[in-house]
Amino acid sequence: MSTPSTNPNDVLKRPTEDPSDRIATEMDCPESYQSLHHGEIASSLDQAKTARFGTTTDAFWGGVRDGRGAPAMVLFAGMVGFGAMGRTNGFDVWFTTATSFLMFALPGQIVMLEMILLGASSLTIALATSLTATRFVTMTATLFPMLHARDRNKALYAKVHLLAMTAWAVSLKEFATMEPKHRLSYFCGLGLLCWLISIPGTVVGFLIAGSVPMPITLGLIFINPLFFLLTFTEIKVSSYRLAILLGSIAGPICYLMDRDTSLLTAGFIDGTLAYWIDRKWIRCYDQVKRGGV
Repeated sequence: MSTPSTNPNDVLKRPTEDPSDRIATEMDCPESYQSLHHGEIASSLDQAKTARFGTTTDAFWGGVRDGRGAPAMVLFAGMVGFGAMGRTNGFDVWFTTATSFLMFALPGQIVMLEMILLGASSLTIALATSLTATRFVTMTATLFPMLHARDRNKALYAKVHLLAMTAWAVSLKEFATMEPKHRLSYFCGLGLLCWLISIPGTVVGFLIAGSVPMPITLGLIFINPLFFLLTFTEIKVSSYRLAILLGSIAGPICYLMDRDTSLLTAGFIDGTLAYWIDRKWIRCYDQVKRGGV
């Protein structure tokens, strides 16, 4: 009996199975979905290669344009508050402005001024300031892997100075709209503008310190974290929103228990809990939902 001949072209035209179309099982959820969930912040973004920018120069100026609105104004307001705080506590304009230029990390700058006023040693000041900067570890670990492979080199050690809460939150949201090869240029344009705007903001705050009430000064400082929070809620990753919700609950409770360690304790508790809930339930639910079950 003769068998029907097989056309090689028909074989090539057969559709291949898409792993994302499979129905999830309990065995699939913890491990196999890890890469699928990670795609929300990395892999899927690499595939979203829309032609938003034609060249890296266009991407750079695109970052500048996106930063000259709310991000720059919010950062400027925060630095105005810091400059006023520096003058109120007896620091000169050169030292106050130098911290914005060299550190470019508002929480660390505030901690350093407070530690100096308390008469702490240089080692203690360095340790306390470094502790406030630990947030940059997670910020770089989530943002820079989204860059093109050719851009992940030693030059990033210099460009990472442009990283701040504002630039990180905006870049994390906007990277999905551009090709990976344009993301670093976009980040540099956005981050450079935010860094440079911090200098005049600090000077202006220092000069008007006497005419600005202290409650307004402190309010200006907290505008930057508020903008970061509002921007972060727009990122469509359930675990991020869950962490924010849990933090708003755990923060006041931890503050009443021990205000000195409340921020660190609340962040550790709600961050860990959000991560555990995400891995235990949210990822499996999202995979089943995508599978059409």
